[in-house]
Parts: sequence; structure tokens; C-alpha cells
Amino acid sequence: MSRIYPNAEASRRRLLLRGGAAPSDSASASAAACYTVWMRSSMGFQGTDGFSVYDAGGALAFRVDNYSRRRKIFAGELTLMDGRGAPLLSLRPQIISMHDQWNCYKVPEEGQTKRARSQQLFSMRKCSVLQGNREAEVYMSSACSTTTTTSPASDPGPPTGHQAPSFWIEGCFRRRSCKIRRGGDGQEVARIARKKAGPGKATLTLGDDVFSLVVQPDVDCEMIMALVVVLDRICWRPYTPLICSS
Repeated sequence: MSRIYPNAEASRRRLLLRGGAAPSDSASASAAACYTVWMRSSMGFQGTDGFSVYDAGGALAFRVDNYSRRRKIFAGELTLMDGRGAPLLSLRPQIISMHDQWNCYKVPEEGQTKRARSQQLFSMRKCSVLQGNREAEVYMSSACSTTTTTSPASDPGPPTGHQAPSFWIEGCFRRRSCKIRRGGDGQEVARIARKKAGPGKATLTLGDDVFSLVVQPDVDCEMIMALVVVLDRICWRPYTPLICSS
């Protein structure tokens, strides 16, 4: 089976063949981060579901293992981990919500309260069909109207004073064709596209269980990956896990 993740050395060779120079370390630091997202658990057991996210060098960068695609009232929280399995972010559905809302929390350190309100990073909500080409909107913690007395299972309602979202998603996630834009200026911070593989004219477009994610420089890749995981949940559709074969 051929590799589905990006190959950094192959990309470097293509650049040289075009007459360009190999990127320096400083240039690499300011370049966009390219990932291949495989909607399959890195655990690889029969019946598992999740995400395996590879960086441009083919290393496992992020993962979500063995989570359920049942309706959110039964699904519980999801945990975004790094490639080694260390927990990074906790994603929890808002059980009572008209907007299919999910909340993201920083995984608390030892000794901290599990649901400490100070740990909430953002809330993400599905947009109405009346909002045109927008799939979802993201409100960072400073823009959320939740208070310390709000129950985690209730919908906090719209942001105070109809505040604009911090980020919004444009396009269609189900078709693997969308952009994540910053709310203030509309600048693109990340892009999701169908994954292509193969040399030259033999390039093939892979199925929608494998897609590309490009994150612009100076953008938090952990947060963007969390948005992708939530997008997959609010753009819900039935899923049949792959059966592993040797």
C-alpha cells in the first residue's frame, strides 16, 4: 500500500526540478504547515474510528482514537492528542443547543478542576442555511457569553451584543472543500481540500476519508485541528468503520 501522507523529500526534489533552491530553516519556519488527515484511528483495530494526522515528513502529528459517531447526547467528549498520545484539547458537545454547539477546553493539569471555566478556549456552532456559504462559526473564550454560573449542558445563546465570530468556515466540509477565515479581516488561516496522490498525469483524487489540511504560518495548528474534528461532527453523516486486513 502506498503512503497517503506528504513526503517532504519528494516535495524538495520537485522544487529543485523547477529550478528553485531548497528551503532554508528560516524559510521553513515561515512556510505553511501541510498535513494529511486520515479519518481512521491510529489504533487500527476493527471497529475503531477517529483521526490520524500526518505532517509533511510523514510523522504522526495529531490523533483522535476510538471515538463514537453516535448522536452527541450519547457520544461524550473527544480528546485531541499529539502523535505520542499526550492529550492536548478536550472537545465536548453542548447537549441542549439549537446550533449544534461544541466547546473546546484545554486539558487541565493535574490538580485542576476538570471543567474549570477558565480552561475553555472556544465554542463552535453550525450556521443556519440562511447564512449562505458558511458552515460554522467559532467564538473564542473572550467572545463567549457564558458565565461561571452557566451549566455546561445548556446553550449560552448568541454572543453578547451580536458580536462577530472570531473565525468562520466557508465552503463545504463534506466535499472536502472549505476555508477557515479570521473573523476580523476575513483572511484565510487554513484550507481543507481533497487529497491527490500519484506522479504527473497519473494523479488520482483519493476518497473523502483522506484529505489535505494546510495551515498558514503563525496560526495555532492544535486549534485548527480541533476545528476540523468538530466540523466532522456537526456535518454529521453515517459512518462505517474500515475492517482491518493483514
